[in-house]
Amino acid sequence: MVMADRDGVKTASGPITALTVVGLVDNMLNGLARVPFSRPFQGAGGILDNIGQSVTRATVRSFLGYSVSLPIEDFRSMEKILDTVCGAILHPVVGYFGGVEIESDVVGGQEGVWCREKVAVREADPEVKARDKTILYLHGGGYFGTTPNMYLMFAAALVRLTGCQVFIPDYRMAPEFPFPAALHDAADAYRGLMDLGIPAEDIIVAGDSGGGGLSTSLVVYLQEQGMPKPRSLVLFSPEVDLDLSQDSIVDNASKDVLPWNIPVTFYLRGIQPNDERVSAVYSHPDPEWFPPTFVCWGGEEMFRDAIREFAERLREGGVNLHAMEEPGMFHVFPILMPWAESAKRVFTTIRELAKENLESDPRPQPTVAPVP
Repeated sequence: MVMADRDGVKTASGPITALTVVGLVDNMLNGLARVPFSRPFQGAGGILDNIGQSVTRATVRSFLGYSVSLPIEDFRSMEKILDTVCGAILHPVVGYFGGVEIESDVVGGQEGVWCREKVAVREADPEVKARDKTILYLHGGGYFGTTPNMYLMFAAALVRLTGCQVFIPDYRMAPEFPFPAALHDAADAYRGLMDLGIPAEDIIVAGDSGGGGLSTSLVVYLQEQGMPKPRSLVLFSPEVDLDLSQDSIVDNASKDVLPWNIPVTFYLRGIQPNDERVSAVYSHPDPEWFPPTFVCWGGEEMFRDAIREFAERLREGGVNLHAMEEPGMFHVFPILMPWAESAKRVFTTIRELAKENLESDPRPQPTVAPVP
């Protein structure tokens, strides 16, 4: 269920939606036209990576900048069209080329999408993988946009890397549903996985951007509610400081894909941005409870300083941490540029950590992943 289909969510008329989509295309073409004049060959990587980064930055920045400027009803209508297009295109592409099965489901009352290895692919792959583990993936979008269908390619990549099955819940978003709606939905999905017979020690919570921030909020919430902690936490450029007071917010604004006017007010709706329930950088992690954590981010993203501080808090608190900062890269680069050398390093690390984690598990590993 996309946000446009939820009760109480307003959408635009057909003609306005059409004009909105035309405006989006025009804005993105305008952004691409600027690329040749932005020194696309320069950067921390090779020539192809630098060009790819320049094109990706221009495209995504144009998309996000345009999106956050729209009235919310116009954005919801456009978002539904994009979700429909992604569902129509990515489902068969991921299934055919990615060797992954896509299935819609409801877990813990939360509609969402499962991504699993196809049986034929699993049987033909001799590599030992964590096929009895489940990733609860909380998609990004700054707490206000995107859908599970838009994350199918990345979810499929995680399935291939780790062997885990992935569930992406379609949680509620702001401004229609401010904090703590998304957090409660994430907790319901987590509880729903356990109700399906998947123990918490086999659940990996993961997320990017706003979904990464939501993942850290979920960990804090689970502890407060006396629920069992997940096996581990995997974060890609998590939004862990909604106060947006770090120097990198300004210093990297011209280098990142994020718009300069990052929207957080509608999500907070009366909650202070330095509240540890929404900004993990202000939390005090308990090393006895906080799960082992992997976090990666780009050296030129606006959230860089906050993520650095968050990682340092985890390290000082004694949490088992593996942190990666890739020089010259922007926000959620493994998702936006999976072909880049920096993204490949992240994927290689995730694969190796998954193997190490599996080898350290004393329990016998089944050869077939559980199918709820």
